[in-house]
Amino acid sequence: MTLSLENQVADRRVILGLSGGVDSAVAAILLKKAGADVHALHMTNWEDDDGYCTAANDLQDARAVCEQLQIPLHHANFAKQYRQQVFEYFLDEYRAGRTPNPDVLCNREIKFGVFRDYAKRLGGEFLATGHYARSIKVDGQGALFKGLDPNKDQSYFLHAVSAEALAETVFPLGDLQKSDVRQTARDFGLTIHDKKDSTGICFIGERPFREFLSTYLPARPGPMRTPDGEVLGTHEGLMYYTLGQRQGLRIGGRNDRGEEPWYVVAKELERNTLIVAQGEHELLFSNQLHASEASWIGTAPFGLDDGLRCMAKIRYRQADQACVVQTLGDDRLEVRFDAAQKAVAPGQYVVFYDDDRCLGGAVIDESR
Repeated sequence: MTLSLENQVADRRVILGLSGGVDSAVAAILLKKAGADVHALHMTNWEDDDGYCTAANDLQDARAVCEQLQIPLHHANFAKQYRQQVFEYFLDEYRAGRTPNPDVLCNREIKFGVFRDYAKRLGGEFLATGHYARSIKVDGQGALFKGLDPNKDQSYFLHAVSAEALAETVFPLGDLQKSDVRQTARDFGLTIHDKKDSTGICFIGERPFREFLSTYLPARPGPMRTPDGEVLGTHEGLMYYTLGQRQGLRIGGRNDRGEEPWYVVAKELERNTLIVAQGEHELLFSNQLHASEASWIGTAPFGLDDGLRCMAKIRYRQADQACVVQTLGDDRLEVRFDAAQKAVAPGQYVVFYDDDRCLGGAVIDESR
């Protein structure tokens, strides 16, 4: 059963993760209207600010919002935990030739991990964020559902958050459209009502990705060839490419080829070789994948041993795809799709759904 925000938080202390953006600011407005005792908590996760990360400006914006709304602002530094629990994993995955998604780990380990613990020390009974998702108790356990705005739903990034954490979390924006959130910010006179949404990872910011990654991992150039073995050029390092990528290959416009675009279709880590093909090549598509590190919200769904029919996404904002997921033992899974999937990228997450309810997910190991 879905309770109104007021029924959930009235006269309760709620610790809101306030980033300095419009979403969390409007979440603060809605919580205050619902009668919550709102305290804002702004976190710093990255300290090597060389002009690309907007952390300092975001903190100033968070302060301005709190002054306008007359709510207390707390500030916590989780940079050490972020490096240990998120960033080191990020680098390890790139070393292994995979394409990680650190936002999922950031949510599990930081926002709903150390941040949640800190919020409890502030007397918080509930945690709140500006995510577009819904937390609803089902049979007494926390459960995760999609946000009602299909263009902003962020359940994909929250699939690894525990049921225990979700039971103590409210998402004030879960029932709203992004346009409504912007309008609420304008109506309330927030100076950040038209602030641009943050994209990507703070520690990368707007800087060139290759420039950033090369400061931590040495690039190893190697051959770029077709599936038939024809060498077309040299890649700058396997870590800079992901399956399905078509930009930045620098092999377009060849006189001996047609005008179809070139795509990355495989990586051979042992040979340090990038495999590229032209057009909608068969190597771009797969009907199956294997995944590991399965993370279920609450107990694992019934039917995994024999094959559970559900829906899944292999990337954010992808339309739900019909599939059967089956356990291979331990926390390993096999996923068989009804329709072939394009550019299944190891290191990314496959996330499972039953209608609007997010069941959990796992890390993609390989496509088959």
